[in-house]
Amino acid sequence: MIYTVTLNPALDRTLTVPSLRLGELNRAHTVRLDLSGKGINVSRALRMLGVPSRIIAFLGGGTGTAIRDGLATDGFETICVEVADETRQNITVVDEAAGVLTKINEPGAAVSPADLAAMAALIDRSAAAGDLWVFSGSLPPGAPSDFYARLITLVQARGGRAFLDSSGEALRQGLAARPYAIKPNSEEAGEALGRPAVSDEDHVAAVRWFQDNGSRLVCLTRGALGMLVACDGGLLSATPPPVTAASPIGAGDATLAGLVWAVQDGCDPIETARRAVACGTAAAMQEGTGVGERATVEMLLREVRVTRLSQ
Repeated sequence: MIYTVTLNPALDRTLTVPSLRLGELNRAHTVRLDLSGKGINVSRALRMLGVPSRIIAFLGGGTGTAIRDGLATDGFETICVEVADETRQNITVVDEAAGVLTKINEPGAAVSPADLAAMAALIDRSAAAGDLWVFSGSLPPGAPSDFYARLITLVQARGGRAFLDSSGEALRQGLAARPYAIKPNSEEAGEALGRPAVSDEDHVAAVRWFQDNGSRLVCLTRGALGMLVACDGGLLSATPPPVTAASPIGAGDATLAGLVWAVQDGCDPIETARRAVACGTAAAMQEGTGVGERATVEMLLREVRVTRLSQ
């Protein structure tokens, strides 16, 4: 079974305006609502691929109820730990004239020590050998920076494999638990190196750093430039075909879904890189946090270029 864990979910509102004018009244001609949070986005992308998963999340208040009910209506199996605070709502404003997206994220619902204990107990009860676990997104207010590390330790002690996609201290401390796989981006690569990751050499150095510091499989995303994938001593560069991107939001989550899909199917490193890039590219072609269609992914799979950098 695949589980996705979203500790800081959200209801995403995407507003599209002809031209954003600061300090003035702006009228949106399109409004889109998405049940979101990074782990939830991964489950949505997996479902598009025909791969079932279970969603585990903190949910609270009216927004939390709306997300839970919406996921149930969409056919997702969702297990939630209810919290007292209201689940957050995030806003994305799309300026059509400038081609710019502005995203405003709330911090999220605060969690208590009792909430954290309930989540850890739920995951401990659910974990079994052979399961794949996705721990994705920011930590909510009240969660300690080592909380992902604790959860990774729980599931991997039961024989599961953990995938971590976070940043800052949550990522650094999560690495100490030696997750099976991580999916950092260029910004997080720079944090690891202590300087901006700009060149190809910078990104390769960051991949090696992540491997040396705890993860067997590293998938470092570079936006339209594709990604570096490192596992079992080999290093690959995977480049997507040129496409028209509609929104980068959710593309990283779809990339992670492609990675999980490949691992579940026991793919070799080249096919793993190809699937991850194709899924992320398909999502970038959609509005809002759309994840694309299986047919689009299959078309892109044939066009992803994979180069071996080292063995």
